[in-house]
Amino acid sequence: MSSYADKVPGSYGEILAKQLNVRPNQVDATIRLLDEGNTVPFISRYRKEMTGTLDDEQVRIIADELTRLRGLDERRATILASIEEQGKLTDDLRQDINAAVTLTTLEDLYAPYKPKRRTRASIAREKGLEGLADHILKQTLTRRALEDIVKESYLSEQVPTVEDALQGARDIVAETISDHAAVRQTTREKALKFALLTAEKVEDAVDEKRVYESYYAFECRVDRLQPHQILALNRGEKEGMLKIHIQIGERDWRTTVEYSFEADILSPFVDELILAENDAAERLLLPAIERDVRRELGEKANGHAINVFATNLRALLSLPPLAGHVTLGIDPGFRTGSKVAVVDPTGKLLDTATIYPHEPKNDWTGALKVLEDMVNRHRVTLITIGNGTASRETEKLVAELTRGAESIKYLIVNEAGASVYSASALARQEFPDLDVTIRGAVSIARRAQDPLAELVKIDPKSIGVGLYQHDVDQTALSHALDGVVESVVNNVGVDVNTASPALLTHVAGVGPKLATRIVAYRDANGMFRLRADLRQVSGLGPKAFEQAAGFLRIRAGNDPLDSSAIHPESYPIARLVLERAGLSPATPVNERKPALDALLARIPLEKLAAELNCGVPTLKDIFEQLVRPGRDPRTDTPVPILRSDVLKVEDLAPGLTLKGTVRNVVDFGAFVDIGVKHDGLLHRTQIPFGTVLKVGDIIDVEILKIEPERSRVSLGWRSPGSSTGLVFVRGLIPR
Repeated sequence: MSSYADKVPGSYGEILAKQLNVRPNQVDATIRLLDEGNTVPFISRYRKEMTGTLDDEQVRIIADELTRLRGLDERRATILASIEEQGKLTDDLRQDINAAVTLTTLEDLYAPYKPKRRTRASIAREKGLEGLADHILKQTLTRRALEDIVKESYLSEQVPTVEDALQGARDIVAETISDHAAVRQTTREKALKFALLTAEKVEDAVDEKRVYESYYAFECRVDRLQPHQILALNRGEKEGMLKIHIQIGERDWRTTVEYSFEADILSPFVDELILAENDAAERLLLPAIERDVRRELGEKANGHAINVFATNLRALLSLPPLAGHVTLGIDPGFRTGSKVAVVDPTGKLLDTATIYPHEPKNDWTGALKVLEDMVNRHRVTLITIGNGTASRETEKLVAELTRGAESIKYLIVNEAGASVYSASALARQEFPDLDVTIRGAVSIARRAQDPLAELVKIDPKSIGVGLYQHDVDQTALSHALDGVVESVVNNVGVDVNTASPALLTHVAGVGPKLATRIVAYRDANGMFRLRADLRQVSGLGPKAFEQAAGFLRIRAGNDPLDSSAIHPESYPIARLVLERAGLSPATPVNERKPALDALLARIPLEKLAAELNCGVPTLKDIFEQLVRPGRDPRTDTPVPILRSDVLKVEDLAPGLTLKGTVRNVVDFGAFVDIGVKHDGLLHRTQIPFGTVLKVGDIIDVEILKIEPERSRVSLGWRSPGSSTGLVFVRGLIPR
């Protein structure tokens, strides 16, 4: 099939290179690698010489845009074939279609030729009025009276009167004007700049919580609408609360129409053209443009919301693990009790219980006794509490338990998706004999130990760190979030001897079926001792091994290099580097750096790469991995705030400064956990210009305003180390 890249100067490489501001040969190489079946993580990590060190995000954009461009070419071919079949494909039209770079432009060009249901224009054509319509469009000059022309040639049994004929001809002209590609494109461009969006409350709608009060009488130019406003308006309309209109000024369509369909005052058909133009605008063009504007606004808001969700999810998955803790997880509840689970530092379940400290049983003393017994028996060092219903009430219970105990701290974790996991097939497979409610407590306990390993078991859309996530295109959202999970998992690396099938699924080249087979092989044959042993897994062929091997770690195996991110294909080079430095793979890691630094002091990296027949980027990565094999990038991020006492809203006062954890980042600011029941809002106006916050960041904030009746706390930004007259609440932050 011929493509856009074949018909215009350049290629896909040049098209995407301009978009990414990189060299075309970098994109061309990436496209070849993708077409050969290589994954995004593998290309960005182990084919740097070929791509010119394009990173994961750039390679993923190329992959997505390549799919879009090829889909565009498929549509282009369909349109060309359709018009050619109709016998209407001219050289100029073919050239315009081949030059189109967006689907909207393609569809504009196709509009006049696209098969339609019966319209007023098609009925008029059936009555033989197309010739009269041509006179109106061409503004034919003649001295004959309009009525005489019509009577002579266009009246029939189906068209009994002159007005019937003129009306039918105007219908054809109106459709022709509305379908004109340049008219549509220019009117759309002006509407996207100057049109006014208005919203009003549906008269009989009941908005009990006044969620959409800001939009009861709302108007804004469409180019000034914020993504969160668009999403809120769309949701309000969908729920039957709001009516939305797009107002396109007359000058924004009339000048465009008149430029392409110029009226001639000397023609007897001039009044008919003007009438047809007005009809085209009111009946066909403006409704179509309004739909286009709404669609483009929706796509813009969708893209933004998906990006916000993806950014927040990446930060959440990248939170550092709290390793080495025996952890007690609590899934809080009222009537059905709070579920408790204890897991060892590897996540293995040790004990479970159900306590009833809250209404209706109010067994506070009994609950404390159960928790104290479990803490002492299993030597628990960390307690995690889900942040859902009854979380802050449960925090008071835990604070009483841990108060004064230096060896144990607690942490409130985001429990979003825990119930989804509890009822999943994976949870049933992990804990077939465990009650579904207890499984949630296990998940809550493990989320602190290794957030990534636990959260990958849950559909990313259920994790809840987005903006209007249920209103956006779910297919596009899933694609973006799956990309984030894949990126983070492969960036961190996976221990093949401890990883769950859910985690292994996201390793480059693996997938669900192969992940299950890897775990089954491990269960049947014991721990993997070498990466090469993975080849024994059924279905894990040479290509899958090539893609996955570098991201799978084997700790304490037979080859020390297997614990690093060095790909097996580069082991010969890594061993030569160690040999040149007077080391071996068995040399303890903490003894390698001086010798490797001395090697680079003697031989520059570029020269050494040439001697070893290795690319400089790959050799640089090998040196880094030899010094810090399998380094977990999550260790570079701040650990969560651990608490040992509860903070109440009554303890807050304007001016008080606290440390908080960013829980969610949205258009209008960030929600920050400061240790009270509801997260505080740090409005975007309070965030210093240029500061980019992400989920999991630990920041200093100041209490600006407290509204207990609305459960709202407004926060301000405090720079670390600033003088504040701060009084720390006892036990809030271990120091």
